[in-house]
Amino acid sequence: MVHVSRTFTVDASAEAVTAYLADFGHAEQWDPGTRSCTRVGTGPVEVGATWHNVSKVLGRETELEYRLEQLDPGHIVLVGRNKTATSTDDITVRADGERSEVTYDATVELHGLAKLGAPIMQVEFNRLGDLTVTGIQRAVTALR
Repeated sequence: MVHVSRTFTVDASAEAVTAYLADFGHAEQWDPGTRSCTRVGTGPVEVGATWHNVSKVLGRETELEYRLEQLDPGHIVLVGRNKTATSTDDITVRADGERSEVTYDATVELHGLAKLGAPIMQVEFNRLGDLTVTGIQRAVTALR
């Protein structure tokens, strides 16, 4: 299993940050590994909404189908799956005056032989975690 967690602040309201991050199609703007993230279907962004995500990690492209599993005020859970991995992004957003504190927990459960790559993936996800913080801060600031 690979896990990374970051807590940081952004210059936007908790409501705006939650709404923005819940629409996983925005991952193209803030996730350094995401090459494309396309909504599957139409309608409001609510529990059950899905996206087709193409990411590049360690030079390899991978595709995952993400589903919004939980959406509450200040809490988002997105789960992406393919045959080699299950990726869970658990995001908590808390009001901090006019700013927001974001805790971004990403966990990747590798399946089958892919488990052998966990130590290398952990190093890469630690690096990507820092870039994700910068990406979210930049993207949310652009919303203002």
